[in-house]
Amino acid sequence: MSRIAIVDESTSEFTKDTSLSLQQLACEPCRTIMLNSREADVKIDAVILSTTSDIQYGSTIISEYLGIKPTISQRLDNLCNSGTNAIVSAYSLIKSGFCKTALVVGADMKQTKGSRLTWDVSRGSFTSPIYWAAIFAKAHMRKYGTTEEQMASVAVKNRKSACLNQNALFRKKITVNDVMNSKKLVEPIKLLDCSNICNGASAILLTNEDEAEQYTDRPVWIEGIGSSVEAASFGNVSSNLSYIQSTRKASNMAFAMANLKPKQIDIVELHDAFTIMEILAYEDLGLCEKGEGGKFVSQQSIAINPRGGLLGTGHPLGATGVAQTVEICQQLKGKAGKRQIKRCNNGLVHNMSAAGSSSLVLILS
Repeated sequence: MSRIAIVDESTSEFTKDTSLSLQQLACEPCRTIMLNSREADVKIDAVILSTTSDIQYGSTIISEYLGIKPTISQRLDNLCNSGTNAIVSAYSLIKSGFCKTALVVGADMKQTKGSRLTWDVSRGSFTSPIYWAAIFAKAHMRKYGTTEEQMASVAVKNRKSACLNQNALFRKKITVNDVMNSKKLVEPIKLLDCSNICNGASAILLTNEDEAEQYTDRPVWIEGIGSSVEAASFGNVSSNLSYIQSTRKASNMAFAMANLKPKQIDIVELHDAFTIMEILAYEDLGLCEKGEGGKFVSQQSIAINPRGGLLGTGHPLGATGVAQTVEICQQLKGKAGKRQIKRCNNGLVHNMSAAGSSSLVLILS
């Protein structure tokens, strides 16, 4: 069967404030893609909007704004991994032969209802995600000796990378002392251990192998997909909170489909909503041995979150998974500018939701 390619990608600037509506924000990266595709005489068969906003008819409104009359128009929500779920939906539509070309756009606003998990009664009154981050951190610290300084180093690393990203929310370096001295929110999580929900949009254009050459001479291929949904509620996530069960399952599935091993990955965009989650992801993606994540922060063998991650770039929930994919595509094509990592052949996107209750992993080449 035909392989599926990402043939173009774009992202907007991530901001704390905006005067645009969600639909207007979503159109920004889409217009860039459509301008790039003028010579290909692109016909977009499907438009999929990834967002945690409760906007109605959003993908169809965006389609009309863009002058598109697609066969399929959908809005998709799965909290923070809505973006990669939308990509998999587009992949499936094209793979089935129902569509040839699909536009996936992730867009969200700072004021999204997705930032508080009020529907999960197992959390009691602790509906903010920071509470489960603190539980994961304490469990890992007790079992493996992970330190607050190691967690702080994740924030320092990703903020430094964000300085090279013109679309990042934060473009100022910080130190371990800055993180350690920032306001303690929930023991041991401090203010600078946390990503910031913001406004932003990203988009990618997908098509089949036969059509790809119309758009680019450097398509990025989706080689592996892995997905796992453990639960909706935190109470049923896992009996062992020193690892992310859904990430383990999703990554194993993606590596098997791509016929690759973790050591063959050159660049990773992983879901660092909190510093501890990056450390856990190192281990659960197979990048290092279990318990070694704290020490792995300083490694130089694999490029991790070169755009600044969620900690540096910002976290517009429905856009995050698409933005992560945009970064991997640009890096694999050698178009990441000052952030460009040398010798990139295989990349991985790790996108998860709500305390790791679900995870999705993409492997691209």
